[in-house]
Amino acid sequence: MGRGSLRKLIGGGGAMASDSDRDVFSIFGPFHLTSIDWTNSYHRTSVASSLVNGVYTMERDKQEKRVGSESRAMPWWDFFNFSLVETLIDDYDGSIYGAVFEYKLSNLCQNNSHVKVPPRYVIAFRGTILESETWMTDVKHNLKFSFNTLHEGGRSLQAIRAIRDMVEKHNHSAIWLAGHSLGAALVLLAGKTMTSFGFLLESYIFNPPISCIPLEQLPGGKKIKGVFQFTKTVVKATVAMVLTDLQVQEDDPKTASWIPYLYVNPADPICAGYIDYFKHKTFMSKIGASKIEKAGAGKSVRSLLMGKSSSSDLSTEPLHLLPSADMIVNKNKPTKSMTAHGLHQWWEPDSAMRENWESCCIRPYYEDKLQQLTIQ
Repeated sequence: MGRGSLRKLIGGGGAMASDSDRDVFSIFGPFHLTSIDWTNSYHRTSVASSLVNGVYTMERDKQEKRVGSESRAMPWWDFFNFSLVETLIDDYDGSIYGAVFEYKLSNLCQNNSHVKVPPRYVIAFRGTILESETWMTDVKHNLKFSFNTLHEGGRSLQAIRAIRDMVEKHNHSAIWLAGHSLGAALVLLAGKTMTSFGFLLESYIFNPPISCIPLEQLPGGKKIKGVFQFTKTVVKATVAMVLTDLQVQEDDPKTASWIPYLYVNPADPICAGYIDYFKHKTFMSKIGASKIEKAGAGKSVRSLLMGKSSSSDLSTEPLHLLPSADMIVNKNKPTKSMTAHGLHQWWEPDSAMRENWESCCIRPYYEDKLQQLTIQ
């Protein structure tokens, strides 16, 4: 696949628009949201995705040398009364891959116990930008994700360090994480890491990659796909138990307490695998085989072949393993103006289009009790 084809699939934050106006908030942003209701999930989603797009736009401003009145990034956060506190710079290529934003009106909402309190800070991460200044480092981190070594990257370590610094200075309940594509993988990694320390950060994860075959994209009926998934799980579970003497444990209550917001599109091959993954978890629980599913899912093929430790940690456990999540599935068909991997789809202004967003409440099961999940 050439770089042009890759750019269409994962580059640039999403909407197919001309290079001259794709970053202009007044054209492509959720400017219809003139007042934010923090109890409204769509409003929160729109704000979080806009801040992520602000990070994309900052880097494109930098690459295209747009400064002063020509820069286009600021409206993506300023419209919602956020200010830029810090930019996160990749040590290798000098690109902007993340940013810390502060909500300027947070003090006005702290004493109101009857409404959902907005964040004081949002730490946002962009995805891949396939341009000359960034493509090599971004693709390298995508490969690290594919081989389950994202936690070893300098960008990942820097991002987690920045998040820990914020948590140490401020109440963790006032901090949100948000990311798209590769940035979503960073949020998964950081969210799991912070959860292991007892900090549950509200997280908005848009079109996250998953290191498995997206069955939604394969030909064949549901039965064929189900047989493939079942066979893969049983084989992996068997190998895991034989090679590592794996003792399957119940979901860690601490990990299960972190409930990120997950946004996926079945037409997006990068994230569609999450739908398959959660469907399969439900099926295996229904037939009383949840322990086999956990044994198979808890190890990547690579970690089994390499003979890594059986302990559950970020070096062996695939990032997509989530005991809990609130998942939104956008079932609208992609168009030329709105791609299936595009960030822009998550502030869709048309309420009729949002009727095709399906909400799925995913919770862990204990002793083979069925988790809550309804995906048609």
